[in-house]
Amino acid sequence: MKTTFPHGELDEKIFMEHPIGSVNDNLIFKSYKEGVVLKGYMDSNSTSDRDGRRFLGAVVVIAANAGGAWTPIGDVTTTMLWIHGQISASETMKNLVLPSAISLAVPLDLMSLTSEVNGEGQDSPNVLASEEMAPRGLLVSSVGIGALIFVPVFKALTGLPPFMGILLGLGVLWILTDAIHGGESERQRFKVPQALSRIDTQGVLFFLGILLSVSSLEPAGILQELANYLDAHISNVELIASAIGVVSAFIDNVPLVAATMGMYDLTSVPQDSEFWQLVALCASTGGSMMIIGSAAGVAFMGMEKVDFFWYLRKVSGFAIAGYAAGIATYLAVHNLLISLPTTVAQARLCANERFQT
Repeated sequence: MKTTFPHGELDEKIFMEHPIGSVNDNLIFKSYKEGVVLKGYMDSNSTSDRDGRRFLGAVVVIAANAGGAWTPIGDVTTTMLWIHGQISASETMKNLVLPSAISLAVPLDLMSLTSEVNGEGQDSPNVLASEEMAPRGLLVSSVGIGALIFVPVFKALTGLPPFMGILLGLGVLWILTDAIHGGESERQRFKVPQALSRIDTQGVLFFLGILLSVSSLEPAGILQELANYLDAHISNVELIASAIGVVSAFIDNVPLVAATMGMYDLTSVPQDSEFWQLVALCASTGGSMMIIGSAAGVAFMGMEKVDFFWYLRKVSGFAIAGYAAGIATYLAVHNLLISLPTTVAQARLCANERFQT
């Protein structure tokens, strides 16, 4: 079955929305994309349109994970590394924005070349159609995104922990929603108290349990023994970080990153080192290689009834190519930035010697 997509417009739409993954939680970004980018397919039950939804949804999963890699508030693992001091906001954004974009661009372009995506088939619905957001909804969304973006700025300006910045943003949203929806009983569901009542408490407790379980391994010395074993048998930091990304395709990346943070402290591996930057990139983008590797993938599986083997056959190869391309891009840029100052200094030294002679 072949499905034709408006490739140029789709590429533009995906890359316009890609930054949303860097300021919103990936699951929120995924839900937003399902409702907007896939809107043209929502009411259709034909086989070709169902395949179209699946391929577009797979691209959304990759875009969500790639977008969450390059900012400290985009992915939960990147946020963990930022809060505990392994990475800083400015260095992470500067060093990972290009690799994360490449990890999306490569699978997107490769998928567009396949006959199933770019072949001639039934006329596709307008997959890029979307409804215009109400003015008050647009205002609340803008303030909410602004509050998220403000968190790293708040931490840099005040030195206070990030949770205080996000609580400040929540307070602003609370005041705003009470002001614009006050006195309208039919719009009470749009206020913050109603939103707080719908928090996924089970998910929060799940992550809390994971972090507590991993933390208990550190005083027992298990994490240090594992770190010593890896250093003895795999001394290459690039391979260790890449392996973490591969494992995150099968196992939730939160316990993996938490364990890594317990294995290597900041005295042995300093802040913003190559290792921590690669861990942030690999743990986030690695989840795209399997549908069970990220929250966006699991949500996509449930919403579109996509099975594990369909994703493995149709998408995993493209996601692996993007994962490898992102790592290669980071290493190339990192090595270039290291070698460039040395080359410039050597050129200046040679020029001074020639001038003196």
